[in-house]
Amino acid sequence: MPEGDTVWQAARRLHEALAGKPLTRSDFRVPKYATVDLAGRRVLNTIPRGKHLLTRFEGGLTLHTHLRMEGSWKVYGTGERWRGGPAHQIRAVLSTVDRTAVGYRLQVLELMRTAEEERVVGHLGPDLLGPDWNPGRALANVLADPDRELGEALLDQRNLAGIGNIYKSELCFLLGVTPWLPAGALPPDRAEKLPGLAKRLLEANRDRPVRQTTGLHRYDLFVYGRAPRPCLRCHTPVRVADQGDGTQERPTYWCPTCQSGPAPAPGSPQRWRDKYPRRTG
Repeated sequence: MPEGDTVWQAARRLHEALAGKPLTRSDFRVPKYATVDLAGRRVLNTIPRGKHLLTRFEGGLTLHTHLRMEGSWKVYGTGERWRGGPAHQIRAVLSTVDRTAVGYRLQVLELMRTAEEERVVGHLGPDLLGPDWNPGRALANVLADPDRELGEALLDQRNLAGIGNIYKSELCFLLGVTPWLPAGALPPDRAEKLPGLAKRLLEANRDRPVRQTTGLHRYDLFVYGRAPRPCLRCHTPVRVADQGDGTQERPTYWCPTCQSGPAPAPGSPQRWRDKYPRRTG
């Protein structure tokens, strides 16, 4: 699933391509909005809110989209071939005189009044890349349920908005604890570092084409996508297992030597062959 930095990049692409221009064409390929035509309306802006995208049009309308696992927005110039996937995966087309934004595999697509945006994003916690960022409130949210596994608390967008599976694993590695550690057991000195560290990771990557957390030339990520290769610090094989209630695949990576705290419960699905390759060396 795209994380906060990826969504931030998508919002910037859409904003730079469309903002300030009237639409020459709109095409929503979902039954509910099949007859809607926004041609002639000027695009005001596109902003990210956690993992949500809000594209606003004059006249008080907003297009709310969420990329979920496989969605994407691609921007093309006049006459350029669309390359984001087969035509049947297209859910939205927004064109101006010189740019066309094409939304592929968008599992959430909703037109609403701009005044009603809080209905879809009002539940989110402080946004790591947004103007509402509040580190104290974000940490208080994470620690509010002390028995909850830290990895699950970090993924809960009601606590803080923008973290997904990759940053969950990398952040826990940098804090030196496993994602299965109860949030309330996080040592105070590391808890104090958590909000700032999370924000620095996303801010450092919002302008990068390839996500990087290590600062190393050859390796992009410390643990995510590296099982069963050796840990970059101690050379212990990195492990991977699912975290959560099993309703979603959430591959979680950790180093059993560098990270203290509980491991997955016996019988939890563990993948010793990495199904999620990344450019990590």
